[in-house]
Amino acid sequence: LHMMKKNGIDPRSVCEIGCGAGEILRIMQQQLDSQCTFDGYDIAPKAIEMARTRENEHMHFHLGDFVQDSGDTSYDLILIVDVLEHFENCFQLLRDIKPRSRYKILQLPLDISALSVILNELIQYRHATGHLHFFTKDVALEILRDAGYTVKDAFYQLRPFENPWSWRHALRHPGKAPIMLLKLIRRILYRVPRLLLFAVQPDLAVRLLGGWRLLVLIE
Repeated sequence: LHMMKKNGIDPRSVCEIGCGAGEILRIMQQQLDSQCTFDGYDIAPKAIEMARTRENEHMHFHLGDFVQDSGDTSYDLILIVDVLEHFENCFQLLRDIKPRSRYKILQLPLDISALSVILNELIQYRHATGHLHFFTKDVALEILRDAGYTVKDAFYQLRPFENPWSWRHALRHPGKAPIMLLKLIRRILYRVPRLLLFAVQPDLAVRLLGGWRLLVLIE
């Protein structure tokens, strides 16, 4: 939503590729014009089953591949949020969807950093997340330009902080409290250096330490 407001984009039709349970479209519907229509596509049956509990007159979810199953429907805006890295041929996807909307907003995880390479974490990321492609900011933007797009805007987003500590859980399971506390301390130590360096040198912080995503608007 921030990307849309920043660039004056007020769509009347939105489609999300890889919509999951539909949470992003649900939030967008609450913020955009009441007549805006929303379509979500995903190949995971359970995700679409959950998403369809959120359907209404202007929002619908579809089980299937967007390129193969959506006909020639066009939209004002297409969203691809943390999905492109899962496509075996992400280059072909970008070319296939190019005529389907004027604007596209992508969110891409920037898994490649000096730290992730030193710690040899990329294979671990691949197994844990199913990512088939790994990006830096410059690589991601170059791929989009090679696919024929104009990059209109791009900025970093820090991954959400996941707090493992719960007083309720700690009181119910005292034996697990030290483990939760150690996880919390580890995540704080992981996050603070990134925030401090990012405040001074954003690109350097992302390239050295990682932990950020890239939000991109293309036309």
